[in-house]
Amino acid sequence: MSKMQVAFLFLVPDADPKEHRVVMSHSSVLNMTVIPVKDYHQAVQVSQELVEQGVQAIELCGGFGHIGLGKVAEAVGENAAVGAVRFDCHPSMGGKSGDEIFNS
Repeated sequence: MSKMQVAFLFLVPDADPKEHRVVMSHSSVLNMTVIPVKDYHQAVQVSQELVEQGVQAIELCGGFGHIGLGKVAEAVGENAAVGAVRFDCHPSMGGKSGDEIFNS
């Protein structure tokens, strides 16, 4: 059986997803790619690239609001499962949701 390919995206204002990424391998079960993105637009682009590379599930950090989650889920369609860690207001983002910051 091949390893499941999953990814975790988190929001960082000065992210460079091509340079700053880590792939963690867990025994024979899965590989997890951890990638920072600077905003929802970049998250959509990176998610589509990940799916093209065989990623089957994408988890988003708590800074993504409902709108951000929806944008990524819509972008990958049925090609990957999309989920999120939930904070209504993320502490690292000044107590705001990514929806308030990035959806203007």
